[in-house]
Amino acid sequence: MDTSAKALEEAISIRRQIDNLERRLSSILGGAASPTTTRPTTTRPATTRPVTTRPAATPRPAGRRYFSPATRAKLAAAAKARWARLRGGATTATPAKKKGQLTPAGRRKLSQLMKARWAARRKGVAKKASPPARKKGALTPAGRKRLSELMKARWAARRKAASR
Repeated sequence: MDTSAKALEEAISIRRQIDNLERRLSSILGGAASPTTTRPTTTRPATTRPVTTRPAATPRPAGRRYFSPATRAKLAAAAKARWARLRGGATTATPAKKKGQLTPAGRRKLSQLMKARWAARRKGVAKKASPPARKKGALTPAGRKRLSELMKARWAARRKAASR
């Protein structure tokens, strides 16, 4: 045998080992082999490019996600609603309410509550404004007069003591 025949036999042997390992892996994982790793069991020369085949159970091309028919129907309905909104047509689904926004009825109710609060505050301020407001620390006229008399008596006592 020449070296090319030996290389070919070795490649075939390696291919069989790979196929056996893939079968064992798929049985461990529950019988589902990934479509990119499934290889035909026929032997080919190592010089040709290996062809990967898709199992008949998966109705999708390799590399794309699988969606159930129900999910595809939901996606299609959502896309149609989006396009209808963009075109300005009637939507089949009710539009989603924006979160954190006040409704017109809520805004009116809030306005009425605030007006009532402000009116009550103004009414309370009007009652308190009737007596004269007194600053903290300010002397009343009676207190000022008494303080003045006490100071005059003190100065008189000092003058008397100084004259002696």
